[in-house]
Amino acid sequence: MDPPKTYKEIMIAAPTPSFLERGDLALDRDLENYKKLRIHNNFWRRNTIFIEIEQVKKPSEFVRELSDMGYARHMGDLHKGEFFQQGGFITIYPINSEAPITIEFSGNIIELIREAKIILHQRHSVSIGHRVSKLEPGDYVVHEDHGIGIYRGKNEKKFLILEYAPARKGGDPDRLLVPEAMAKKISPYLGLKNPKISRLGTPLWFETKRKAKENIIKFAQELLVLYKTRSEIKRPPYEPSHFEKSVWDNFEFEETPSQKTAIEDIFLDMAKAEPMERLVVGDVGFGKTEIALRAALRAVLNGKQVVILSPTTVLADQHSETFRKRLAREGIEIERLTRLESREKTKEILRKIKDGKIDIVVGTHRILSKDLNFKNLGLLIIDEEQRFGVKHKETLKKKYPDVDILYLSATPIPRTLAFSLSKIRPLSQITDPPEGRIPIKTFVMPRTDKIIREAIREESKRGGQVYFLSPRIMKMSFIMKKLDKQFPVIRKEILHGKVGEKHLVRTMRKFREGKIKILVSTTIIENGLDISSVNTLIVEDSTKLGLSQSHQLRGRVGRTNIQAFAYFLYPSQKLTPKAEDRLEALLSFQELGAGMEIAKRDLELRGAGNILGREQTGVLNKIGWNLYFEILGQTFNELM
Repeated sequence: MDPPKTYKEIMIAAPTPSFLERGDLALDRDLENYKKLRIHNNFWRRNTIFIEIEQVKKPSEFVRELSDMGYARHMGDLHKGEFFQQGGFITIYPINSEAPITIEFSGNIIELIREAKIILHQRHSVSIGHRVSKLEPGDYVVHEDHGIGIYRGKNEKKFLILEYAPARKGGDPDRLLVPEAMAKKISPYLGLKNPKISRLGTPLWFETKRKAKENIIKFAQELLVLYKTRSEIKRPPYEPSHFEKSVWDNFEFEETPSQKTAIEDIFLDMAKAEPMERLVVGDVGFGKTEIALRAALRAVLNGKQVVILSPTTVLADQHSETFRKRLAREGIEIERLTRLESREKTKEILRKIKDGKIDIVVGTHRILSKDLNFKNLGLLIIDEEQRFGVKHKETLKKKYPDVDILYLSATPIPRTLAFSLSKIRPLSQITDPPEGRIPIKTFVMPRTDKIIREAIREESKRGGQVYFLSPRIMKMSFIMKKLDKQFPVIRKEILHGKVGEKHLVRTMRKFREGKIKILVSTTIIENGLDISSVNTLIVEDSTKLGLSQSHQLRGRVGRTNIQAFAYFLYPSQKLTPKAEDRLEALLSFQELGAGMEIAKRDLELRGAGNILGREQTGVLNKIGWNLYFEILGQTFNELM
């Protein structure tokens, strides 16, 4: 192992949004230029520390300076923005360094500055083919022919190095060199945290695969019984109409290639004589609503009614506005049905739906009520399907067996994802972002008042808006008092599920119109809200959120070509291993279109017991998620 790198002099930058968002500050380069800035600029003076070997400085004074700059004291594995002290050794993970740094003191003199010998939390991916594009040295992998091994990177000839169990007890691990052309045989292992490593040159892996295949065939036959009844139902195919083009031409964006493919997939399904049941997965802001709108238009032009099920009143309100804006001029009747409608209005809507006078109804759980009867329901669109339970999703399917169903999600729930990965339910993926969209810069940091204050100040400077997310309603009044003191002129509002539906929708409309600049909210903002002027998200305690939920929230910002920032903060002393895993995954998948990878990682973190049953989980862990679903998909093709 190489000796740790040492330094004569370094600069430690404060974990402030100004520095974090730059991302180009060096630890030990350009120090003279930085020192000049420090002389002439108060901000640089307050937010940088320069230290060098043989400098006289008390350890206690250095710790106080770090704390004043916003670094959090923490024992254990370090993340950026944290430090710990052990006697005369102070280890810090500066935001402007790729590794933690240890400063060794001899009394009150700095004796040594070196890279710390601890595990890093900032890891870098190695790109080695589309199926293994997220692999890093040390990751578990599955080779179709040789079993579970450990990826060790590439050699000088660009061969992928896989490590397997030793051939004999106490021996060195075996290695397999895989040419890049054969990388398609390798996939990341998803399953147990520490799976059993296979041995090369034994029949054990083939036997494991054979037994897995037997189990999978049995399981596939059971699942097919559930889905066959639906495929036997017939309904008239949907025909295209020349009226559609005028609506498509009004779309203000250029369709992306994968958006076009998803639309074609849906229209091919609708042209068949049996009802469609398709999942569309696309990252937040990738244009799923436009796909739903075009499917709805085709159904209406074929004389059918459409229902759009949304998880929240706010999202139902937004969808009804979008659909009216695009379709009302074509003479299509659109109504919203939520708890916001008065009793008289609701009665009128229910009567019109029954008489077939409403073409599209957008609503929340209210549209699952028994008193709602459609004259000619053709298409059910379930937006943010991960927010609905199985019973909710089956209600209208049972009542109207021949209804076409379109599920939309950025991060599908494990059960839905499992069915789509195994090809039981067709899947369309929207993988490319709208033109000009740039990835959201994500920061996972210890929570400090300084980071919150400066993140809001930076966004206010450029005239934008801020989502401030607090998972707990009880803390909101305390947060508002603090914000009122720090930003007395900026208009702020609180939003959560207990404020009442009308107040909720009214507040969101004001926020959308830019009349409110800071929205202190619960996770009620998680789904579907599309406000282009909001480009900073602050999550006060991200340990309380699930992985998919955090990714959904991140997607509330960065809806245009303006750089957006998401701060996932956590209390430094209360970071559990599970919360740490979730936050690391969030950092690993920052690129645009990462929703599906996030969902797969969530699937791995949660486990599969409640999705596929205990017996299948055992099989799955022996061969890994990817290979399991590949075999399950092949089995379905053979059985159907």
